[in-house]
Amino acid sequence: MLVLLTLCFCLSSWDEQIHHLRYDVWEAAPEVQFSFPEMPVPYSCAHQPSLVHSSSGTNQSPGQKPDCIPKVDIMFMKTHKTASSTILNILFRFGEKHRLKFAFPSSRNDFFYPSLFHRSQVKDYGPGMCFNIMCNHMRFNEAEVTAVLPADTTYITILRDPAELFESSFHYFGRLVPFTWKISGDEKMKEFLNDPELYYDPNGFNSFYLKNLLFFDFGQDNNLPMDDPRVEEGIRAIARRFDLVMLVEHFEESLILLKDALCWDMDDLLFFKLNVRKGSTVSKLSPELRAKALQWNAIDWKLYQHFNATFWRKVEAYGRERMAKDIAELRRRNAEMATICIEGGQAVDAGSIHETSMQPWQPIGEKSIMGYNLKANINKAHQKLCRKMLTPELQYLTDLGVNLWITKLWGQVREILDW
Repeated sequence: MLVLLTLCFCLSSWDEQIHHLRYDVWEAAPEVQFSFPEMPVPYSCAHQPSLVHSSSGTNQSPGQKPDCIPKVDIMFMKTHKTASSTILNILFRFGEKHRLKFAFPSSRNDFFYPSLFHRSQVKDYGPGMCFNIMCNHMRFNEAEVTAVLPADTTYITILRDPAELFESSFHYFGRLVPFTWKISGDEKMKEFLNDPELYYDPNGFNSFYLKNLLFFDFGQDNNLPMDDPRVEEGIRAIARRFDLVMLVEHFEESLILLKDALCWDMDDLLFFKLNVRKGSTVSKLSPELRAKALQWNAIDWKLYQHFNATFWRKVEAYGRERMAKDIAELRRRNAEMATICIEGGQAVDAGSIHETSMQPWQPIGEKSIMGYNLKANINKAHQKLCRKMLTPELQYLTDLGVNLWITKLWGQVREILDW
């Protein structure tokens, strides 16, 4: 039993699903970084433009250029607890529809997070290869990412209000951060925020989950003091690289800006919210706790404020009236799809999901992530789309050919321990 528990500890560092084995107790999938000969990636990997639809059809938004060609070379920086699983589903469907090549990790659903990304972590990578889409969790490393993707790649990401993100991260990952185990009482997050320095160890196992997690995901040092010049430098580096930074709090506006940036059709944006927590498990932040969470995550707050400003400049440039019309159209289509696809029309508790293939991954110790039941007798025209829109991330990755043996092993261990 001791060996099994030790193994569980080594396996327990994951994001929304699972992370890699990290310590020497059992290096079943050691991180190995190979040296490759430098070979330029083609400027563009849109090697079969005939497969890509034109946006001059009936779904074209008012004011969109008639000769706009959809972009297929895309890097989505998947940040934690930011509705990114929903965006992944959109990207998976687009990539499948147009037979694009994904740069996927091997044996798991992330690129050896929290290690910095390296091109050797890409499944079947070879110098000079063409990949269209990269979208799995990683700790961003610009030099290595640009060595994998073509020069015309559009870089996008998404941020979330740092106070709300901290609450979500504390709930989801708190049991995986050992320094929180000594916090007593039922309101652990409140106790932590009242005196975080008492509990926080910057070098502690998984500590990055609970301080400036966004900045950390972008490959930056999340423990820098606010007056360190590297904070501003890091934000500027992100601003230079990313063409669009979306916001969870304005998700529909974000998707419309995404459509505009990639020259996609409205049909490409259809979505159901995936990996959503049950409302009763969400801690409501009082103004006092919110202020403390923002103070503790001050770098993330500075990052968020910067891109909140750039976001609304993009909305203004797009046009408020045009934006409102497009959001109304997106909502109409999503509601229509919910009526067609979802039994009961809404998400249900994990225990009420009938199909195993529709059950999302859960945090340790509870079943707080909701999912969906596929409606019976869906018309043939929508059967395939409905299933894909409702498929959780891990199952979709398996459908796309990713061997998630580490994830599956961890799932089996959790079943044995009834976690």
